[in-house]
Amino acid sequence: MSDILCELAKVRIVPVIALNHAENAVPLARALIAGGIPCAEITFRTEAGQEAIRRIADAKLPILLGAGTVLSTAQVDAAIAAGASFIVSPGYNPKVVEYCIGKGYPILPGCATPSDMEMAIEAGLTAVKFFPAEQAGGLPYIKACAAPYPMLKFVPTGGINAENVAKYLAFPKVLACGGSWMCPTALIDAGSFGEITYLCRQAVEAIQAI
Repeated sequence: MSDILCELAKVRIVPVIALNHAENAVPLARALIAGGIPCAEITFRTEAGQEAIRRIADAKLPILLGAGTVLSTAQVDAAIAAGASFIVSPGYNPKVVEYCIGKGYPILPGCATPSDMEMAIEAGLTAVKFFPAEQAGGLPYIKACAAPYPMLKFVPTGGINAENVAKYLAFPKVLACGGSWMCPTALIDAGSFGEITYLCRQAVEAIQAI
C-alpha cells in the first residue's frame, strides 16, 4: 500500500466535511486532532472547500488532509494546489482516476459495482471508496465483493455512524470508514468545536476494541 493508504489504515476513521465557511477550517482541524482523529476529507461540495484545505495545509497541523467530492481534473489541480494529500471521488470517473495516477497522487474513487471495482483493479488501484455504503448493501455487499477481488481494500462511506462503524472496521478488507457523524455541519457552523472533539473521542472509543 502507498504511504497515504497506510496512514488511513492507522487512523481508521475519515471525517467527511462540508465547510460553509473557510474560517472554520483550522479550528475544526484542531478539534479533530484533539479528539484523536487526525484526518479530514474536506469536500468540494461547497465553495469554501479549496480555501479550507489551503488554510489547514498552511497551518501545518499534524493531520492527514484529503479533498473529497472531486469531480474533474480541474478540481484535482485545485486540491493539489491547496495542499491536499489525497483525492476522493463519489464515483469512478476514468479521466479523473487516470489524471491522478499520472501525477502520482493517491485517489480513492467511489465504487459501488463489480464493474467499478474491476476498472479500479485494471488501473492498478488497491483501495477504493465504497459509496453509498449502507444504501448499496452495506457490509454484506462488501464481503461478497471481497471474495472475487481479494486485492482490494474498501473505505465504506455513506450511512456510517457511531452504531455501525465498529462492525465495518472489524472486517479485514475495510481499510477505514468515512463519515460525518462526529462533525456535522450544524456544529461546525455554530463553532461548537468542543462538542466535535467529544464526538471524535466517542468514535475512537467505539473502535478501540477491534
